[in-house]
Amino acid sequence: MEPTSSAIPSASWHALPNEMKLAVIDALDAEDVKALSKVDQLTYQACVPAQFRKVKLDSYEALERFLENVPRSYCSYIEELELCTQSETAHFLPVLPRVRADSVITLLLASPAISKLVLKVAGSLDKSVLTPFPYLNNLKQLSISNCGDEQRTPLSERFVVYMAASIRNLEELFLDRITRSQLHAPELEGAYPCVPLAMNDEDIPDHPVLGSELSLPSLLQIPTLHKLTIRDTHLGHSGWTTTPVACRLQVLDIGSCYHEDEGFNTRCTERIMAAVGPTVDEFSLTAAVSDSVFSKPSATPLQRLRKLHISPYFPVDSVVETMSNLAGSPVEGISVQCFEEDVVDVCTALEEFLSLRVERGPEFYHRLQRIDVSVAADDDGMTPTQEEREERIQAARRLQELCRDLQLASVVDKFDKFAAAVATKMGGSGNAGPISFTDARRYPAKGRSMTL
Repeated sequence: MEPTSSAIPSASWHALPNEMKLAVIDALDAEDVKALSKVDQLTYQACVPAQFRKVKLDSYEALERFLENVPRSYCSYIEELELCTQSETAHFLPVLPRVRADSVITLLLASPAISKLVLKVAGSLDKSVLTPFPYLNNLKQLSISNCGDEQRTPLSERFVVYMAASIRNLEELFLDRITRSQLHAPELEGAYPCVPLAMNDEDIPDHPVLGSELSLPSLLQIPTLHKLTIRDTHLGHSGWTTTPVACRLQVLDIGSCYHEDEGFNTRCTERIMAAVGPTVDEFSLTAAVSDSVFSKPSATPLQRLRKLHISPYFPVDSVVETMSNLAGSPVEGISVQCFEEDVVDVCTALEEFLSLRVERGPEFYHRLQRIDVSVAADDDGMTPTQEEREERIQAARRLQELCRDLQLASVVDKFDKFAAAVATKMGGSGNAGPISFTDARRYPAKGRSMTL
C-alpha cells in the first residue's frame, strides 16, 4: 500500500496548505485518488483519509487480510463500513464463532468514526461482538441482514435488538431476514406454517434499558430512531400494539413475511402503522391496507404522511383499495415500483384510482401533486415481445396524459432503447409530459470505497 512511483510533483503541490490538498483529493474519484497516492510518500499520506473513508470487506477472509495488512491508525478514517462475515469457501475446520467475533470487534474498536455500518452475517455472531457498539458514538446508520440459510443459521431478534439499542445515536435501522426468538414467540413452535425460530439465544444478556424484553417491538423504544426498515421478517408479535413508543419515526418501510399469507401480513402492517403513525412522513408498503380507519382524516394515525411508496411485491389488485383507505393522510406524492410485466396492470390501476379521485371530489387526496412509476429489476423476467413493449408504452402514456389533465406531475420509467425508439415512432415526446428511459435498479452511489 506504499507509493511505488519515484516521480516528484511540482513544488506548488507541496506548497499548498493541507486543507487545500484534502479538498482537491475529495473531488477525485477512487481510481484517481489511487493513482495520485503513488506519487510520493507525502502525497500518499494525504490520500489515506479519502482511500479509507469507505471500506467494503466481502468475506471473513477479506476482514482477516485487512487486519493483517492495514495499519490500525488508518481505521480511524473509516466512516462507512460494509462487512460480510461469511467465508469465501467452506473450511475443513470452520472458524469458531468467538474467533470470528474477535476479528469484528478488533475492527470496530479501531474505527470510532464509523457513521454507517452494513453487516451481512450467516446467523447470529458470538454475543461478545455486541461489546463495541455502546462506544460507536458516531454510528447513525445500521444495516444488518442474514445472508445464510434462515433454517440452519437464524439471525436472532434478541441479538439484533440488543445491538441496535446499544447504539447511542442510531437514526436509521435496516433489518433483513431476522428470525423470531423462541423465547418471544413460543406460540409459533410446532405450528403451521412452520416459521423458523432462533433457539438457544437466552445467553443474550439483559439490556441496560430494555431489560430482558428484546423482541422486535422493543425497537420502538430507541429514542433517536427516525427511519425503520424491516424486510422478510415475521412481524406477528402482539407487542407492536403495547410497547411504549419512544421514537419519532419519520420513515417506515415494512415488508412482508414470505412464511405467512397476505391477510396476516396486512394485519401486521396495520398494527405497526397504528403504533408509529403519528410521526411518519414517508411510508413504504408491501402488504395491502384494509382498515378503513386510515381513510378518515379525524381518526387516521397517519396524520403527517406525505410520501407513499408501493413496492413491486404489492398485490396489484389491492392498489385502488389500499390507496383509498389511506385517503385520511395528507399524501403529496405516490411512487409505485413494479416489475416490467406488471406495468400495464399498475398503470391501469392508477388510472382507476385517479378516476375515483375525480368522482369523490376535491377533499379526496386534495394535496396530491405527483404520481411516479418505476420498473424494478427482475433477473427472472421473460424478454417481452415488441407487441408487449408497445402495450406498456401506451399504458404509460395514458397514465401520464391523465395526470397532465389533472395537473399532476408524473414520470413513468421506461424499459430500454427499443422502447425509446417505439415511443418516437408513436409520435416523439408528444404532449404527455416527460418520459424517462431509466429503470429502478439501485446503483451504488458514486464515491470512494475500498474493497478487499
